[in-house]
Amino acid sequence: MYETFFGLTGKPFQLNPDPAFFYGSRGHKRAFAYLQYGVHQSEGFIIITGEVGAGKTTLVRSLLEQIDPNRLVAAQLVSTQLDAEDLLRAVAMSFGFSTKAMDKAQLLAELEAFLVSLVPQGKRALLIVDEAQNLSGRAIEELRMLSNFQLGNQGLLQSFLVGQPQLRQLMQGPELQQLRQRVTASYHLGPMDRAETQAYVEHRLGHVGWSHDPRFEPGAFDAIYSFSAGIPRRINMVCNRVLLAAMLSEEHNITAANVDATADEIRLELSMGSTGAEWAAQADGHGFADSEPPIGLEERVVRLERAMTATLDLLQQMRRPPLPATPPDEVKG
Repeated sequence: MYETFFGLTGKPFQLNPDPAFFYGSRGHKRAFAYLQYGVHQSEGFIIITGEVGAGKTTLVRSLLEQIDPNRLVAAQLVSTQLDAEDLLRAVAMSFGFSTKAMDKAQLLAELEAFLVSLVPQGKRALLIVDEAQNLSGRAIEELRMLSNFQLGNQGLLQSFLVGQPQLRQLMQGPELQQLRQRVTASYHLGPMDRAETQAYVEHRLGHVGWSHDPRFEPGAFDAIYSFSAGIPRRINMVCNRVLLAAMLSEEHNITAANVDATADEIRLELSMGSTGAEWAAQADGHGFADSEPPIGLEERVVRLERAMTATLDLLQQMRRPPLPATPPDEVKG
């Protein structure tokens, strides 16, 4: 793709979260500090929220890379619509043991036995629940009940809940009053500002050997910020597409007009509004076909990027010179 054209060693704006590209904006540094503080405290709940694409999963993966497995057994659970008992099974499976043919009482007994078994090894358990806004109030309350497992004065399971802003609203429910009393720290990860957006783009490019090819004019960063509203995944999407377009037109200078043209294409393809701030609000309900259920923004973006990648692969193949014909005398037996 465009990596070779611009002399880059890798793809700088991939949509999949990658801790290697972690950029510490003010908000991301603070959110990460809250996670580290939670690990140090070894008790209670840590709540981290943020918009779709704000970088929450990258934070979690960066934390997991720093955890000492000799001291902490960490499990990550990406939640869907789980009820209380399904959540228990998912937690058990995330820590690596089978839950077949177990009722709730057996599940709880197995979980407690597993957590207790870590203590003589000098270890403790951490559960990170991503997309926690999808949990029901009863399921979250079940997590609180798991936090009651203790050996002496030592809690056996600590939980981090990471999710979209709806999680904060869910946490205000009257049935979760006891859990709120166990929250050690809570932080909302907001968007980056204009200066951080530029620094983020340059950071990711620098990670793959960027030597200012392509060159971004100052107005291009203004346009990137205007479209993305400072949300990392939106920045990745528009920058990826801008570089693809520059490669196809063999340009080495990125202007505001280049970014705006690409942003308009993306808005049209995704049936979005006119500004990055309207992105999430207008994402719901725009399915790709009547036969499919409505899909969210994240899946829509992934599908679009896959389609673009396939199209560009085809274009690259079409631009290659044809292979020479096989001489007739070599086509024998």
